[in-house]
Order: sequence, then structure tokens, then C-alpha cells
Amino acid sequence: MPSHDLSWAKLTANPSFATRRIGAASALLGALLLALGCESGEVAASKPSAEVKPSPATPTPAAAPPKAGAAANPQQMPGQIPAPSDVAAPPATAQRSATGLASVVLQAGTGTETPAAQDVVKVHSTRWTTDGQMFDSSVARNEPAEFGLNRVIKGWTEGLQLMVVGEKRRLWIPANLAYGDSPRPGAPKGQLTFDVELLEITKPPPPPEVPKDVAAAPASAKKTASGLRYAVLKPGTGKDHPAPQNRVKVNYSGWTTDGKMFDSSVVRGRPATFGVSQVIKGWTEGLQLMVVGEKTRFWIPANLAYGESPPPGAPAGTLVFDVELLEIQ
Repeated sequence: MPSHDLSWAKLTANPSFATRRIGAASALLGALLLALGCESGEVAASKPSAEVKPSPATPTPAAAPPKAGAAANPQQMPGQIPAPSDVAAPPATAQRSATGLASVVLQAGTGTETPAAQDVVKVHSTRWTTDGQMFDSSVARNEPAEFGLNRVIKGWTEGLQLMVVGEKRRLWIPANLAYGDSPRPGAPKGQLTFDVELLEITKPPPPPEVPKDVAAAPASAKKTASGLRYAVLKPGTGKDHPAPQNRVKVNYSGWTTDGKMFDSSVVRGRPATFGVSQVIKGWTEGLQLMVVGEKTRFWIPANLAYGESPPPGAPAGTLVFDVELLEIQ
């Protein structure tokens, strides 16, 4: 799992920051990916474009396109889209939720179902700060964003669940549902205004079962000098082990020791690709023990993961990962 924010997994809650396409997302990958600075994420997650949350093994995915929203300076965006006249505040006719989110339907949709929090959505969006500064736009890029709905900022997660395919809606997202009034460097602060068109909803595959030994490694598990514990679940067909300079393609799922799954490329339906040395220490060490085709369970102590007091969104303590090595590059 990438180190930071593989996706962290929440990897982060910034859709445009985390990645323009989180279907890759990873999300936790951001967390896993040290190189990505743990955005996930922002997944990651996972976020002007879609915030991904740190995810242990998904270098958000890692293999992620340029961070949407990274260009907070409107002058740097590929084609400015004028802010709406009501960008500063929602009109009296806007629909308001208990959380403070306000919205107005701009175009009725053709679909009949609304997405659930665990679904993956494809959207077009343009985003502004309340002074009319555009900080991200998939419309300007002519490239829709795809991400897990539960891996972005709260305002996106809530607002998109009000929509059906084909619908266009304007969202006024208060700071506490976005990046806050004192966000991390590069993220927009305060209330934000999004114009969103929901293009597609994809249902994720069912999540893998929680390992019966998730709380602690069994006595039969092997242990390395660093404290990493592991057990091979399925032997591999390859002969070579990845080296720190290699990139690998893997499928993985990660849980905290209480059985809560915080990230999974299996659920996203897309393997993660990242550098062996770009993830948390437990992943870097564990991957080098594997061969292609092998599936292994790792119990990674806190000092080889995100620690006991990790960054916001990252899982704390010992983490458990099921990892299948698909390819060494």
C-alpha cells in the first residue's frame, strides 16, 4: 500500500486533487504512495476533482492522472468557464439539507436511480470559489472524472446521491463539507460552488470477506526481523521477486484489526500499479517476498504502516492486507 494515502484511503477527500480519475484511485493508494505525498485518497481522497482517501495499497492508483484541482490558480486552467451569477451564495429557492448543503437542479435527468455511497460515478464538473475563481473543470479538460463516491469530500458524496444519470445540478458546499477554512496547501478554502453532471453510475463488485484472523496473525504466520507477519494464501507461478526499483501491478484489500475494510482495488474493479519503494514500509518489504501469481496476507505493524497517530483519514495501528501480485514491471 502506498505510503501515505494509498489511496489515504480516504486517501483524501479531494476529488480534483486526488485524481481526476479515481477509478484508479486510489484511493488508499495515495496513502500507500509516498511519492504521491499520500494523497489519496484525497482516492483521496480523494480533492477538487474527487477527493480520494488514503488507501494502503493503491498508490492512488497511484497511477493517477494529473491531480484535478491541482491548478488552484484560474490562470493555469485550460479554458476558463465563467462563474454563475449566484456563485457567492445559493438563491432562496435552493434545496437545503440538514448538513448545510444547498443545491438547484439545472437540467432534469433521464435516469431513475440515484448512486449509493459505495458506487463509482462518472461526472463532468466545474468548480469555483465564492469569488468566482474557477479552480477545476473536467468540462474544460474535456475529460470526465471517475471516482468512488465514498472517497471524496462530504459535499460531493452527499450531493451526488441526490442525482440521477443525465441530471445537472449546482451545489453550494459549505467549508465543513469541503476542505475547510484552513485547508492543506493547494486546496481551496471556504464554501465552494460546483456545477455537476452525472454521466454514469457503476455498481462495485461485492467486497471480499473479512479474514477470520484479522485481529492477530496466527502462530503459523512467518515473521521478519522488522516485525512484519505474513502467510501465503496461494502459491505463485513466477520465480522472480520484485526489487525496490521495480513497479508492480497488484490486487489488494486492507482492513484494520477490528475487521473494518478501508481500501480495496478488488471493490474498485481495477488493479493498482505503483513503485515498490513508493509505498509504506510494510508493503515495500512484503512485496519483495512475493512472486507473480502469489497471494499473501500481511499483518503490518503500525511502525511499518501509518503509525498509531496517522494523518487525518489514514488508518491507525496494525493493518491487515491481502495482496495478489499480478505483474512485475
